[in-house]
Amino acid sequence: MEHTSNLNPRIIESLYVEGLMLSDDVRAAFDLSRRPELDGECGREDEGRIALSCEALRTTTRMMHAVAWLLNHRAYLNGEISAFQLKRHGRIAGGLPEADPERLALLEPDVRELIRATERFYARLVRLDTGWREREQASHGDAVPAIRRLRDRLSRSVH
Repeated sequence: MEHTSNLNPRIIESLYVEGLMLSDDVRAAFDLSRRPELDGECGREDEGRIALSCEALRTTTRMMHAVAWLLNHRAYLNGEISAFQLKRHGRIAGGLPEADPERLALLEPDVRELIRATERFYARLVRLDTGWREREQASHGDAVPAIRRLRDRLSRSVH
């Protein structure tokens, strides 16, 4: 795998630093032990607590996927994993759910903006990964990998 213009070491390192900073902001924003406003009796406070917990889970999951993807690319660029390993295990999960608008409305504006920032960051990584994989596939022509041909043959013989 050659270094493409959008996946070179400088870009990956810059994204990695940005991802770590966002992850730290997420950790601080969702540290429930430091949120005294969540100590209410019930009612609207419960809805806010549930919204915060749900969006905390979605946002931290999103950032864990992002950092894992970046770590895989850093490992490849540092020669710690092969191109094959990166292609096989370095795919970023597309289609992670975005924040729920109803729950988002219950959160503080700064928390909402942080969640949106993580969504934008993740979307950038998905675009980079998709573009890289499309270029890789195009650079290898229309050759279908042997394993895919074998699977197709097995599938036809079973049906």
